[in-house]
Amino acid sequence: MTVRLQKFLAEAGLGSRRKCEDLIRDGVVTVDGEVAELGVSIDPETQVVVVRGRRLVAETKEYWLLNKPLGVLTASSDARGRRTVVDCVPAGVRVFPVGRLDLNSTGMLLLTNDGELAARLLHPRYHVEKEYLVTVRGTVGEREVAALRRGVELEDGPTAPANVEVVGRPSATARPPRTAGRAPLHTARPAASQASFTTLRVVIHEGRKRQVRRMMEAVGHTVVALHRSRFAGLTDAGLALGEARRLTPQEIEALRGRAFSR
Repeated sequence: MTVRLQKFLAEAGLGSRRKCEDLIRDGVVTVDGEVAELGVSIDPETQVVVVRGRRLVAETKEYWLLNKPLGVLTASSDARGRRTVVDCVPAGVRVFPVGRLDLNSTGMLLLTNDGELAARLLHPRYHVEKEYLVTVRGTVGEREVAALRRGVELEDGPTAPANVEVVGRPSATARPPRTAGRAPLHTARPAASQASFTTLRVVIHEGRKRQVRRMMEAVGHTVVALHRSRFAGLTDAGLALGEARRLTPQEIEALRGRAFSR
């Protein structure tokens, strides 16, 4: 069965179709030894596709959900030998993380070798929701919540309006509160012996670097725990920190529906 070359490249994990079209235009893709032209269709079973000297072979698609623990790097590999999210997933093929969670954050992370799906899920055009449970120092009042809901100004521009609600009111404690049903999410001990904390549920569809942390800083609060509880309809229900599982066929179908229905 034939398929458009750019689609085959995207499914091999080289990025979005647009990025793969650029690779073809740049002349770095060959089919059966000839420089490929944009728009050509190929048969992956019988034809040889090479990108910058590396032959591509059609891979079986795998989709994994990881509840990322603290201290694990969101990357496919690390030159310093640190543990990565790929090390947490017993996949049979090379997979990569869809989006990022920083070292001191936990929660839902999708890993796959489906490059086209990954590009769609990350593109802001498709408004894929991400839900976070965020614990910050101090009391978050209605003024700050209203500002987050409207959108706050960051150094790389204003954020889109967020869905924000307070789910845990401040209390004097020596450490951030636990989140029901999970291991403690705290990433740092408070400097003072007695401090107050507020936990919020924040839903956004953007995906800027450290966005939720910077949003909280913009309204005067430091994040001490950050957990992504939902991504693209996938939740942490039944998945302990550090655990990973394959997506079900129904979940994969739902993901593709979210990504390609618009």
